[in-house]
Amino acid sequence: MLRNYLLVAWRNLLKHRLFTLLNLIGLSTGLACTLLICLWVKDEWSVDRFHEKSDRLFTVMENKPHAKGIMTSAESPAQLADILLHEMPQVEKAVVSTPPSWFSKVNVSADGKNLKAAGMFAGADYFNLFSYPLLAGDRSKVLADNGNVVISESLAMRLFNTTQDLIGKTITWQIDQFRKPAVIAGVYKDVPGNSSVQFDFMLPFGAFKALMHIGDNLEPGGPFTTWLLLKKGTDVAGFNSKLTRFLQERTGNKARTSFVAPYAANYLYGTYENGVQSGGRISYVKLFSLIALFIIFIAAVNFMNLSTARASNRMREVGVRKALGAGRLSLVLQYLGESLLLSVISLLLATMLVWLLLGPFNTITGKQLRLEFSWSMVGLFGAITLFTGLLAGSYPAFFLSGFRPVLVLKGKLVNSAGALWARKGLVVFQFSLSVMFIVAVLVVHRQLDFIRHRNLGYQKEHVVYFEAEGKVPQNMDAFLVAVKDIPGVVNASSMVGNIFGEASIPINWKWQGHEENILFRPFLICPGMLETLGITLKEGPGFTGNYAADTSRIILNETAVAVMGLEHPVGKVIPFGGAMREVAGVVKDFNFQSLHNKVQPLFFQAEPRGGTVMVKMQAGMEPAVMKRLETFYSSFNPGYAFEYRFLEDEYQSFYIAEKQVSMLSGYFSLMAVLISCLGLFGLAAYTAESRRREIGIRKVLGAGIGQVMVLLSKDLLWSVALAIGIGLPLAWWVMHQWLDNFAYQITIGWEIFWLAGIATFMVTILTVGMQTVRSAMTNPVTALKAE
Repeated sequence: MLRNYLLVAWRNLLKHRLFTLLNLIGLSTGLACTLLICLWVKDEWSVDRFHEKSDRLFTVMENKPHAKGIMTSAESPAQLADILLHEMPQVEKAVVSTPPSWFSKVNVSADGKNLKAAGMFAGADYFNLFSYPLLAGDRSKVLADNGNVVISESLAMRLFNTTQDLIGKTITWQIDQFRKPAVIAGVYKDVPGNSSVQFDFMLPFGAFKALMHIGDNLEPGGPFTTWLLLKKGTDVAGFNSKLTRFLQERTGNKARTSFVAPYAANYLYGTYENGVQSGGRISYVKLFSLIALFIIFIAAVNFMNLSTARASNRMREVGVRKALGAGRLSLVLQYLGESLLLSVISLLLATMLVWLLLGPFNTITGKQLRLEFSWSMVGLFGAITLFTGLLAGSYPAFFLSGFRPVLVLKGKLVNSAGALWARKGLVVFQFSLSVMFIVAVLVVHRQLDFIRHRNLGYQKEHVVYFEAEGKVPQNMDAFLVAVKDIPGVVNASSMVGNIFGEASIPINWKWQGHEENILFRPFLICPGMLETLGITLKEGPGFTGNYAADTSRIILNETAVAVMGLEHPVGKVIPFGGAMREVAGVVKDFNFQSLHNKVQPLFFQAEPRGGTVMVKMQAGMEPAVMKRLETFYSSFNPGYAFEYRFLEDEYQSFYIAEKQVSMLSGYFSLMAVLISCLGLFGLAAYTAESRRREIGIRKVLGAGIGQVMVLLSKDLLWSVALAIGIGLPLAWWVMHQWLDNFAYQITIGWEIFWLAGIATFMVTILTVGMQTVRSAMTNPVTALKAE
């Protein structure tokens, strides 16, 4: 029986080659897009979930109320981990570390080699909490001594060309002016790509405490990260309440609340608004999952449309088989079998497409996805194929199998109104989604273009920056003077961190006359930094260059002045940050964060030795200046690699996720429109074929080519017009929701909807037109003879 089903299915596919080809192209393309998205979603979902104790790993979070709401962060004091470990019985292990983003470019040297590597400082139990495999060393001891270091296998190969027999060897690391030796106590396998924390080496947190003279006072908040391993069976909600009461009692600060969030969830659910979890990258996972579902539906709809359109050609087959005793179930299985056979063939083609496209797809997404055999992958692909086959074949199977044999054999169901309306409804569904995709692509593109060209209030163009290393931190003034003398250099200065707010730790300070604290962003700069970045000094003289005097001065931005309620602030001496400081100036507001955020209060403070050097160059002279700068740096700082980044590139990195969404949405939208057009082409071809005799008669009676084209295409064009009318309002609502993620955004103009509607209609006319013109120009004698 099964063999007979497959044989009949195969013969039907070969008999109607055009429709089979259209279905194969549509289904394989839809499956390929869906499989690529599934690989991406699977990888996103796996981030940080590979640790053996992932279900009990938590990050300590804190809600900090301030004048404009509540800020949630993973910041905690250096001492919190040890205190919780000893005083909270629910805590099995606790580890403190520096934030992973602090030391992404650290100079590491050994055997005469100087390299840049990402480093972290962490507590002794780090490798007991996180299951990164060790190739050498005892995970309970590798970070026990302040003079130790643990390095990755890649760093070991770069420094020593081997991962063997490295225990006891010494490397030297340097951060700003601090340069220290460390003994290798362990080597670990490279951190996998699906880890949100990436590092090349790990140093004991005790070494950092000694270096920075960190005491034992437990203050709320702080710049560090605390991770906990809770004991099995711990009630997390009860622990959160206990943690908040414990910290409020220990610190005397009743306004702040603390809680723990699952470590594995931070990557996808890392966004908070006013103390409440409000999303994160999970929104993109949901978005692309929805896009995958829509694409599969569009591909399946094509199959349904073409199958129901050809239903009249198979009515006699159904009638004869039912007259001979075939039950409805056997007919349903027959047609579902045809659909599944087509889906399996499409899966093979789709797998080939995925294999070919995986390289470019990885380039766009920044991932390292691989198409490899595993039971989970086979199950995933098989489930998608089964779902697609059953979905695509369900309506035709039940529609065809439901005909009454007597009526079928008499030819009384040739033009089923139900099937006609079903086809129109499916076309409307397809193109409504296609229109929404087109509008989404246009809006995302315009928002990103707006971001690229918006005046941020400072000049990020033609500015290069690099970390101060070797002799530079101790000789900063001399270094900057020499850099300014390089032809083509407009200005140069240094600062701690960089100008982007994400690189500075917010400070939550109480201000006189305010019930709520004010959240400030601090920037520690050397003289000349405002001029280097083109930040406009609105009032006051600014810093004088006399460090002894400038250390007691601050410069505020307009938002800080407004929030603090200061009038004529320049020259006033105010209590600020635990000391009396003179306001030396006010700068105009500038966007030092991404355009997702409104401008926050900030202050500039003088710092004689910044760790980041910024150089402003003349436009058009960048290549020549960079060569001269690299030559000078090599002579001034021998043995250290000159690694730099442009400020413009750093700013654009804020919008990597949006760029990925824009590019992927564009490609997937194109595929959705292509698949929809394949369906239209097939329907137009079927309409022309089924009305061949009518067309011949009309042409014999004097109908022109234009009249025939209108006859064949008007129903499809009306369906697409209705789809445009439905899709545009839905697209407007969806994209407004997306734009609400930006504090500064474009206005969605009507021209976007006109463009999307006209583009969809023109594509439809071209698709249908190719087939209708061909049919309209056919010799009527030939058409009538064919009957």
